[in-house]
Amino acid sequence: MKKEIIFIGSGGHAAELTDYLTFYNKLNPNSPMIVKGYLDDNIEGYNHYKFDAPFLGGIKEHIVDSSADYLMAIANLKFRREIVLDFISKGASIVGFVHPLAQISPSAEIANGVVISHNSSLGPKVKIGAHTLINSRCTIGHDSQIGEFNFLSPAISISGNTIIGNNNLIGTGVITIPSTKIGDNNKIGAGVTLFFNVENNTTIVGQKPRIFQHEQ
Repeated sequence: MKKEIIFIGSGGHAAELTDYLTFYNKLNPNSPMIVKGYLDDNIEGYNHYKFDAPFLGGIKEHIVDSSADYLMAIANLKFRREIVLDFISKGASIVGFVHPLAQISPSAEIANGVVISHNSSLGPKVKIGAHTLINSRCTIGHDSQIGEFNFLSPAISISGNTIIGNNNLIGTGVITIPSTKIGDNNKIGAGVTLFFNVENNTTIVGQKPRIFQHEQ
């Protein structure tokens, strides 16, 4: 990882990631990661959070800086995927970040661009696909596999041998039983306990889950 980081996004998720880097730098004063600036098509978030590093302009017109790495700081899955792939096509180096307070098994495999927040736990033989975001206090049990561009909200409990595809939004407090399978492009609401498999393009909400089909 290069020493300078440019954030793609300057809203709430960027503010959280900035705090993560600040915490990291306190633990590593001799090799800090420096935030070079923030990109956003809307400056309101940047002004609200009053970041120390400069605002670098809009995302769409940005010219890739080869001297820096880029950290995706937009939570919305649609925009995350589109922007990440666009920046990669332009030669940008997209990196992830693992919070120092995350507990990661030595046998876990973490792909490029993954963000893992504080107090999360990844068990033995867990595999995390590229550009997936794992929020704070998530537990992912042994041998589970999670694909690309997923958003896991805080305090999710993924039991062992769970398989999750790509582009899923999983709400706060979701629980899976062991060996659950979740496909692609699903939205699973907060507090749902999954004791059944989920295919593709499905929305699930409620303590007694109600299932709706939706378009991709």
